Amino acid sequence: CVQETGYQQWYQRRVHGVNVKKALKGLVVMSEELEHLANSLYDNQVPKIWEEKGFLCLKPLASWIVDLNERIDFLNQWIKEGTPKVFWISRFFFPQAFITGTLQNYARQHVIAIDRLTFIFNILDHYAVEDVKNLQEKPEDGCYIYGMYLEGARWDNRKHVLAESKPKELYTDVPLIHLKPEVDRTPPQEGIYNCPIYKVLSRAGTLSTTGHSTNFVMFMELPSKDTEDKWIKAGVAMFLSLRYLSLIHI
Repeated sequence: CVQETGYQQWYQRRVHGVNVKKALKGLVVMSEELEHLANSLYDNQVPKIWEEKGFLCLKPLASWIVDLNERIDFLNQWIKEGTPKVFWISRFFFPQAFITGTLQNYARQHVIAIDRLTFIFNILDHYAVEDVKNLQEKPEDGCYIYGMYLEGARWDNRKHVLAESKPKELYTDVPLIHLKPEVDRTPPQEGIYNCPIYKVLSRAGTLSTTGHSTNFVMFMELPSKDTEDKWIKAGVAMFLSLRYLSLIHI
């Protein structure tokens, strides 16, 4: 939470249009940077100087502002009310750090080397998306996460497996998921699809100074009756953010 709050506070100080207003009034010189900023605001596009320093996002400016405010509200609620029972993972600036932190907390609690830990992914599809906020208890180990979307497939709540998308259905909500650490776990060799999770739909990313991709987050095992080849050919993946306002608002 401290790291995420630091990101957001630093970023908020840079998301303002004071100098643009002054330049338009003739009080300061309209530099090339300010001109690009003003043009982007007019065109409902995220200014380049904000995009370069901010969270990865493909949304237009209006939706981007909503996204930014939701991230700030999520962190403010965390600070005021304590650690959430369930985490809206798409609100994190750096979700990879949160995932690693979950493993570190378990390793410290049980005095186990973190290298021996991996996640079990329990899909809690008996919870409706709108009921997630009503969860009263945290899991004993690991964490609950939500706020992800599937492209190229959907989750079948009745059969509890990955299934083909319905006609004209581009993206679907992913149910609540319990990330549960386990020691010396042997990953299943069949009956699952190792689904990649990305921050945004472009799927492209670069390696940051932390050693993490700027877009790829992690692989998640999703139960499937079909072979992995089918979903790989279909390009099935999960995303934390779409090109428009999120389907999930809780």
